[in-house]
Amino acid sequence: MLSFRSRQIAGGCPGPEEHCVSFPSHTFPAKSDYMPGTGNAESLDRLLPAVGTRRSPRKRTTSQCKSEPPLLRTSKRTIYTAGRPPWYNEHGTQSKEAFAIGLGGGSASGKTTVARMIIEALDVPWVVLLSMDSFYKVLTTQQQEQAARNNFNFDHPDAFDFDLIVSTLKKLKQGKSVKVPVYDFTTHSRKKDWKTLYGANVIIFEGIMAFADKTLLELLDMKIFVDTDSDIRLVRRLRRDISERGRDIEGVIKQYNKFVKPAFDQYIQPTMRVADIVVPWGSGNTVAIDLIVQHMHSQLEERKLRWDMAALASAHQCHPLPQTLSVLESTPQVRGMHTIIRDKETSRDEFIFYSKRLMRLLIEHALSFLPFQDCVVQTPQGQDYAGKCYAGKQITGVSILRAGETMEPALRAVCKDVRIGTILIQTNQLTGEPELHYLRLPKDISDDHVILMDCTVSTGAAAMMAVRVLLDHDVPEDKIFLLSLLMAEMGVHSVAYAFPQVRILTTAVDKRVNDLFRIIPGIGNFGDRYFGTDAVPDGSDEEEWPPRATLSEPERA
Repeated sequence: MLSFRSRQIAGGCPGPEEHCVSFPSHTFPAKSDYMPGTGNAESLDRLLPAVGTRRSPRKRTTSQCKSEPPLLRTSKRTIYTAGRPPWYNEHGTQSKEAFAIGLGGGSASGKTTVARMIIEALDVPWVVLLSMDSFYKVLTTQQQEQAARNNFNFDHPDAFDFDLIVSTLKKLKQGKSVKVPVYDFTTHSRKKDWKTLYGANVIIFEGIMAFADKTLLELLDMKIFVDTDSDIRLVRRLRRDISERGRDIEGVIKQYNKFVKPAFDQYIQPTMRVADIVVPWGSGNTVAIDLIVQHMHSQLEERKLRWDMAALASAHQCHPLPQTLSVLESTPQVRGMHTIIRDKETSRDEFIFYSKRLMRLLIEHALSFLPFQDCVVQTPQGQDYAGKCYAGKQITGVSILRAGETMEPALRAVCKDVRIGTILIQTNQLTGEPELHYLRLPKDISDDHVILMDCTVSTGAAAMMAVRVLLDHDVPEDKIFLLSLLMAEMGVHSVAYAFPQVRILTTAVDKRVNDLFRIIPGIGNFGDRYFGTDAVPDGSDEEEWPPRATLSEPERA
């Protein structure tokens, strides 16, 4: 356990203002060592293994009850806090598990603030923030009545659903999507709708009982205990429960004295012994947080999650194209238009003209896959006509900037009053991973059929990222339609493998990509040819240019 303190500690310290680091034994202590008194063995049964077990070198946010967008804006970038796509290796398995950090400590000790400081300092694009507050058990009628009178102990290990916590964290580490309960603190109950989260580079799990279960401890690669003075924690709890949870001051103090303080002494403070790092004074101890971040950087470097495009390129060779793919019939007209836009001698005006024609045909083709239901209308002659009508709620188009926005006019031409969103995704040249840089989506998109548009798909990296963003906004996978004028087989397989329910539609599929991941024979860089801009040297066919919209515009998710 590392302990960061701004005072002199055992072993000597240069001075009272110097920050010292102590390295106690790395063996787990006996359960009896946790007990402030006797008789606590039963209450601590879920804690650590027996004496002598070695720890491997493995190595609040707020509860999900708040309807905030899953974004954390720092001074450097926007960090997406609802997860990232699960990258696969050539064998179809996840390359590395995510790095999981546990943040424990008393109620209102500043765990959420420390988590956000760590996230900002880490500067990684994909983080999951998971709060233990989301996992309170469903109360019985009698327990509900006790909670209404501030007589129910929410600070006891039995108040939490540890089985659900463990299964959720296991799935997140494997890059899988999970459903997380949304807890309402005013009614002491779970809401009907649960929140969907996805795996990430880093998972931060925080809660008062974060270290109170043996199985849960084994999933955490780093355990940090935030140690804050009890008076400060009480003041913070008073402020929070009164302003955010609708409690009265008398009820908060009653609950604190009856449950919160005894639970801290009996269950929470003893878990400080199992922590790898203890951070006194929470977010005020910036030196400790800096050292934590340095250690995490080294850990992440060892298990770096990379988008291995070369391995993916060979993973699906000789495999049949997926059934979710639909290619526009290659009529002489369609093939003639492809001949024109693929010709490097074609002028920009002709390139734009015939590209737009293909876009219109592709979108009309895609609309035939939407759900329709029988309906009867009356003609001007007074006769009934048995026809079809769209059976969904609404159609929304989402373009992947910048080439994808060239398909928007064609969509608007055939879908009256269609809503449009935009996503900008760029590949990080250092890690090879696609990263989200800009997001603007219409509100209440979760019930819509979404037409996701990008003019070319070579590796599928940007398309997979865009699909994941839509899933993060609760769009069902089977309601997403990926449209592209030209795709490589590699990109088709990548998207279909990760998202088997997404419908993929294109006007043509080319067999291969070259060493620079350009589609062969291909079409060149679509955005450059359409907008008349200079090509990026050694770049792939997928777009990596800033959007024409300003990046400072707010998200409308």
